[in-house]
Amino acid sequence: MNSGDITWILASSALVLLMTPGLAFFYGGLVRRKNTNATIMHSFMSIGLVGVVWVLWGYSLAFGPDFMGWGIIGDLSWVGLVGVSATEAGPYADNIPHQAFMVFQGMFAIITPALITGAFAERMKFSTYMVFIVLWVTIVYAPVAHWVWGDNGWLGGLGALDFAGGTVVHINSGIAALAAALIVGRRLGFKTQPMPPHNVPMVVLGAALLWFGWFGFNAGSALAADGTAVNAFVVTNTAAAAAVLAWVAVSWVFGKHPSVIGAASGAVAGLVAITPAAGFVGVLPAIVIGLGAGVICYAAIELLLKLNIDDALAVFGVHGMGGAWGALATGLFVGIGYGVLEIGRGEQVLYQIVGIFAAAAWSFVLTSVILLVLKATMGLRVPESDEESGLDLSVHGEGSYTA
Repeated sequence: MNSGDITWILASSALVLLMTPGLAFFYGGLVRRKNTNATIMHSFMSIGLVGVVWVLWGYSLAFGPDFMGWGIIGDLSWVGLVGVSATEAGPYADNIPHQAFMVFQGMFAIITPALITGAFAERMKFSTYMVFIVLWVTIVYAPVAHWVWGDNGWLGGLGALDFAGGTVVHINSGIAALAAALIVGRRLGFKTQPMPPHNVPMVVLGAALLWFGWFGFNAGSALAADGTAVNAFVVTNTAAAAAVLAWVAVSWVFGKHPSVIGAASGAVAGLVAITPAAGFVGVLPAIVIGLGAGVICYAAIELLLKLNIDDALAVFGVHGMGGAWGALATGLFVGIGYGVLEIGRGEQVLYQIVGIFAAAAWSFVLTSVILLVLKATMGLRVPESDEESGLDLSVHGEGSYTA
């Protein structure tokens, strides 16, 4: 094992964990003042719940020995981290301890369901949300992670590429968010009452923390302090910068102003789109990927609004569509400027498309089933009076601001 690699993976794990509080700021600033604490709490509860679920059974389901050789899900060999050593390497990297890999992947598992919460912000019952998180990570996230990155996973075995989570994290969460927006329903006053973000500086702070943490997300996925990590670091920054330019330009043309929130959203869209490609492309494709993300994600958000779908914080537009574009672009540009295209480009693009649709279908169907069962048993929404007064006081008993 390599002490430098161990240091880098532990540091990257901390960077990825920081992304979830960053998301809390980002989402917290986008909602109305009366729902700030409730929105931030969603992210923090994901840290608590998934942080425990992951070590008890989530890691084993996602990365444990393949169950029955089907390539769908891991078995329960590593429940409670039995056999997952802090001093010996595991099957996924021989240069770092098995637990270092486990905790790095755990940070991905934490932020993924937290991303979904933007779709039902300002209206979902907190108790139902906590049950949803546990079920979603177990039933939806763990299998997709196994397909792509796990032992004998069928999608990774097919040849679909996903360096750091475009499919596993972003398509998965973005499509789940679309299902949630449809099933939970629109906020009271949607399109009839103004619902502007209450704190733009908080949004920008959150985006900045996400950008910072994303270097661990992508460059850490090299699982070593090597040239692939360096390339992933550089293209991550480049794509995000290009997406900022694209989103601001589009918002300037169609919205008549160079939007500050648009700049922050563009950065996140670019980060999402480069995630699956970060270990496979160089800087010039990264610019194209970032520019495409800025335009595609902006258009997707506008389309949902026209369809009267209340994805409150644009999770599907940024993560679902950004992840899909990034996964497709990985096939289009792999080996250009960095990496190697090992099969025909058309074949690689086909495998990427298979991955996009497989993850999207799984996430949409299983998320819908989970939400419909919870709707019939626990209920999904707070009472209208609680929604009108705001969830900070009605649910948590704590206002976000004293004045």
